[in-house]
Amino acid sequence: MPEITRIGRAFAERRIALRLTQQTLADLAGVSRSSVQALERGSGSIKFGSVIEIAEVLGMHVDISTASE
Repeated sequence: MPEITRIGRAFAERRIALRLTQQTLADLAGVSRSSVQALERGSGSIKFGSVIEIAEVLGMHVDISTASE
């Protein structure tokens, strides 16, 4: 599974657990609903900064490490 798909799935599960709609999450993160949809679909057509903003609202973080870690 591509990494963006795994991330999108995790974000969608967290959003649902928090009982947030895609629109509410988008509003709280300062991004468009289509950005939230793109991320949750794992399409990869979303700016990295938007991913970070969404993660913050969801109480999640994005960890970048090297392939050997």
